[in-house]
Amino acid sequence: MATLNDIGVAAAINILTAFAFLLAFAILRIQPVNDRVYFPKWYLKGLRSSPLVNGGAFASKFVNFDWKSYIRFLNWMPAALQMPEPELIHHAGLDSVVYLRIYLLGLKIFVPIAILAFAVMIPVNWTNNTLEHSGLTYSDIDKLSISNIPIGSNRFWTHLVMAYAFTFWTCYVLKREYEIVAAMRLHFLASEQRRPDQFTVLVRNVPPDPHESVTELVQHFFLVNHPDHYLSHRVVYNANKLSELVNERKKIQNWLDFYQNKYQRNPSRRPSIKTGFLGLWGNRVDAIDFYTSKAERLSRDISAEREEVTNNPKSIMPASFVSFKTRWGAAVCAQTQQSRNPTMWLTEWAPEPRDVYWENLAIPFVYLTIRRLIVGVAFFFLTFFFMIPIAIVQSLANIESIEKAFPFLKPIIEVKFIKSLIQGFLPGIALKIFLIFLPTILMIMSKFEGFISLSALERRSASRYYIFQFINVFLGSIITGTAFQQLNNFIHQSTNQIPKTIGVSIPMKATFFITFIMVDGWAGVAGEILRLKPLIIYHLKNFFLVKTEKDREEAMDPGTIGFNTGEPQIQLYFLLGLVYAVVTPILLPFMIVFFGFAYVVYRHQIINVYNQEYESAAAFWPDVHVRIVVALIVSQLLLMGLLSTKGASQSTPLLITLPILTICFHRFCKGRYEPAFVRYPLQEAMMKDTLERAKEANLNLKGFLENAYIHPVFKSADDNGSDSDNDITTGEWEQEPTLVATKRTSKRFTPLPSKDGGSLLSSDEVNNERSKT
Repeated sequence: MATLNDIGVAAAINILTAFAFLLAFAILRIQPVNDRVYFPKWYLKGLRSSPLVNGGAFASKFVNFDWKSYIRFLNWMPAALQMPEPELIHHAGLDSVVYLRIYLLGLKIFVPIAILAFAVMIPVNWTNNTLEHSGLTYSDIDKLSISNIPIGSNRFWTHLVMAYAFTFWTCYVLKREYEIVAAMRLHFLASEQRRPDQFTVLVRNVPPDPHESVTELVQHFFLVNHPDHYLSHRVVYNANKLSELVNERKKIQNWLDFYQNKYQRNPSRRPSIKTGFLGLWGNRVDAIDFYTSKAERLSRDISAEREEVTNNPKSIMPASFVSFKTRWGAAVCAQTQQSRNPTMWLTEWAPEPRDVYWENLAIPFVYLTIRRLIVGVAFFFLTFFFMIPIAIVQSLANIESIEKAFPFLKPIIEVKFIKSLIQGFLPGIALKIFLIFLPTILMIMSKFEGFISLSALERRSASRYYIFQFINVFLGSIITGTAFQQLNNFIHQSTNQIPKTIGVSIPMKATFFITFIMVDGWAGVAGEILRLKPLIIYHLKNFFLVKTEKDREEAMDPGTIGFNTGEPQIQLYFLLGLVYAVVTPILLPFMIVFFGFAYVVYRHQIINVYNQEYESAAAFWPDVHVRIVVALIVSQLLLMGLLSTKGASQSTPLLITLPILTICFHRFCKGRYEPAFVRYPLQEAMMKDTLERAKEANLNLKGFLENAYIHPVFKSADDNGSDSDNDITTGEWEQEPTLVATKRTSKRFTPLPSKDGGSLLSSDEVNNERSKT
């Protein structure tokens, strides 16, 4: 039987682990040799210089000898809280600031709930002795839960009232936060500097035309249908193979740099390698000559492939980035249907140039539905087959059941420290290990589906990660854990008693989730700030690969907030907190510690470390909101089922209204605030355009947009390309768009619209129509 002492030992282990991580971080961060690891964002902004190049003793360039700085090893915490939110938005972007507000939202919701729960719920649950006479396996913590209330007791009305209070408070905080974030987004869009995506629309599924190329077809279509606002366009090329060659050459160049540096350190001996797999077998050759010839061969392949992409019409995809003279024109195009056939000329806002995932732009649009069906089936099997390791993990959390099945292990397990370690630490860490590789798998699935932006990829991965954790970590832990824990009761009691046993046992899983929060939420967050993996990788690269200051900058890995993994993990804590707030309130303080500690840690990381790859202006917030609402509804349904097993069925009609009210609340928020995250108001676009024309009357917008949506492989100058390589990207921008006669001579004098182009007309018809107006 787990005791409060076991939880205390687990808490001590995790607190000591977190403190050890923080102490190691405090020491490592002030060493000059690690400065680029713990402050990379300031280097990328050009606001910090390396201590290694400053004057002074040689040893002081690598080791900090100022003993006073070691005493102030926790001064990073108040420093992380000092930067005001407006300044933080300017420094790190709105995405990062709104991501931090998720942690603040957790504190706003759960601190008042915890105070009320401890003042009311804990005394009501504790002053009973139901579990002592039940014959069930329970812990001291379970005596603080709803399981300790006798069947049919009037005390369940307290839990019903608290469920209403917690729901109303959560909805109030959610609405207030949705309103604030929506206002922050609109203000950010109105005040931020000019960006290419504000003027650009991505057009997909351009219909084939036997008479015209894609670039001619796109130009004619938008000259006809958006004559006053169309500026220019850039077609999308299938450069995936070229991109693979460029990436391969970078890897070969890294190996070449490694062996050249090795030779420079020891000129008396030329490095050599074996040409077989992983250098384990094969002919031994000179390493520098081998990689030099390989790099030269790849350079030739890159030039040939670039020429193929440039000159082969089949490399042009039926998609294009279309730019407009005003934000208003882009907003109209992005948010309207372009032709009578709703499956052709599909328009959407172009992602920010940094946000574009170029590989998926080469996927034909017609294949996307099939790909998403395949991924949906694969995700289903991945989710439900993962129940097997979850069941094994849960068996570790129930020592008593193991002792009954394997009596010979009892002398070892019953050792006080070992028992506390197994119950309080191993289940959480084992589950954490199982989940390490999951985000990578889900991201691969999202890329296969064909999303065209990094933000969309991360949001889809986050959605699947949340579903996976809800089914496996939450429901899986409750179901399989209950089966293990109450195995003896399931076997010997009558069938009609099993639902009651499950209803009593669900609150008892709070012990496992408390240990999970401590391992993942306390020690895990402390491990994030230590940055052990980037630290090791940086020093390896710095020693073996770095030759110039540019190489040293590329060796830095600032990382990002990792929305695809971080946000679903936060949502799991919201789910646990809302479910157990009424059932087992003792879990709430552990949640509050997580939200407070994580807020400080990630604020520090966002200020000093993370370099966000893109800026979506908090487009992810509707997903955050809806997942918390789902967690709230799940908590209400579980409480309804639990009370039905406790002889409190008379309260069920009152509880049914809670999910209904919560759904109505969500529909109100969706209609009132979500449009700010999926549409760009024409009023805002016109206001921004008007102000810009007044301030910059001679703005060369064409020059500003010219190189925004060029595939990165055509921008690179590192692969021995020539100036002529960019001919593929500049020709479209040399002349102002004018009406060009269509090449479809059979259509030139017909009044009917083109079958292929929707409403595309000939140039003569366009001139006639425009002269009439």
